[in-house]
Amino acid sequence: MSPIFDCRDEAQLLTGMRQARQAIGRGELVVIPTDTVYGVAADAFDAKAVERLLAAKGRGRQSPPPVLVAGITTLRALVADVPEPVERLVEAFWPGGLTIVLPAQPSLSWDLGDTNGTVAVRMPEHRIALELLEETGPLAVSSANLTGMAAGITAEDAEGMLKDSVAVYLSDGPSKTGVASTIIDATSLVGGAEPLVRVLREGAVDRARLREVLGDLLEPDPVPEYGDEVAAPEVQGPPQPESDGA
Repeated sequence: MSPIFDCRDEAQLLTGMRQARQAIGRGELVVIPTDTVYGVAADAFDAKAVERLLAAKGRGRQSPPPVLVAGITTLRALVADVPEPVERLVEAFWPGGLTIVLPAQPSLSWDLGDTNGTVAVRMPEHRIALELLEETGPLAVSSANLTGMAAGITAEDAEGMLKDSVAVYLSDGPSKTGVASTIIDATSLVGGAEPLVRVLREGAVDRARLREVLGDLLEPDPVPEYGDEVAAPEVQGPPQPESDGA
């Protein structure tokens, strides 16, 4: 059975972080707490580790995992460009529950799946996740659950689903919110003829807060139908990261 380390205990935190770093270095999977839900993490630059992550969840290459980073400096290294509206979004919502899809830096040697040249990036607001990211570099992270099941909000939830496919579980108690991040597609802001930010998944950051920052650059809100039904706009462009992602 893979160990669960309670990171609220200083001794377990030190041991757990050391084993987590070593596991990532070996291309293995680690479950980590984040500010949204628990995530299962792999070295973003290890294609076999990313493949192992998708297999553990029962996912295919058509559902590429987002990448967690320790800050905007790493974001700049991973994407082709950080347009000014994205700078404003990062200032307003990072660290936090906003995942931003942008064109990936074409010179990078990695394979996250069928991304069509994009990458979904987020900086989490959690001390353990950020400390690990500072030491390992960018991590491919998806919610710690099997596809079709609820995202884990404790390490024990995650272990019950992922079991020994994960080498190390880091626990920090129940997730603060249990609400997955909002995912937006900002690819059209990089050289697009009609720049418009689309919401791919609504989550921790709502549309009203996004509009305060983006104004008319944010797509129109969905139009209610028949009084209480909400029609979501059809999304075109990059493949959506996993709908249950962290």
